[in-house]
Amino acid sequence: MLASFLIGLVAGQRAMTPLSVLAGAARRGELPAGAPLAGLLANPLIAAGAVALAAGEMAGDKMPSAPDRTVAIGLLARSVTAGFAGAVLAPADRRPAGAALAVAAAVGSSFIGLALRRPAMDRYGQATTGFVEDAIVLALAQAVVAQRT
Repeated sequence: MLASFLIGLVAGQRAMTPLSVLAGAARRGELPAGAPLAGLLANPLIAAGAVALAAGEMAGDKMPSAPDRTVAIGLLARSVTAGFAGAVLAPADRRPAGAALAVAAAVGSSFIGLALRRPAMDRYGQATTGFVEDAIVLALAQAVVAQRT
């Protein structure tokens, strides 16, 4: 269940990163046995779309007009992707609990992440802090999925 919690933390910062990393694992045939929608994630068009959406989200995050991650639609997106990713990474008999844990982690970390990033943005700027956050999020997502698969 640790993987579900950690991927929820990732989703709280970048909604699309969990899906893109899971899609990559699915393409390589590395998702846990019986993972929900593994075949769909392994589809080249779906995987490419997930990566494109994640890259677009990361690019958009650097824009001054980017909304806070805690706006309703942002929290909804984070909850959906966290729930799905949390279920995929949970043991088969605990997928609903993994999904719920990931959603809770995503919502909580959205607010905590924003509270931590605001002072850093004031000091270092939006783009710089965004790139640092991207690196942390990508590294954590890759590590979590690699450990679980």
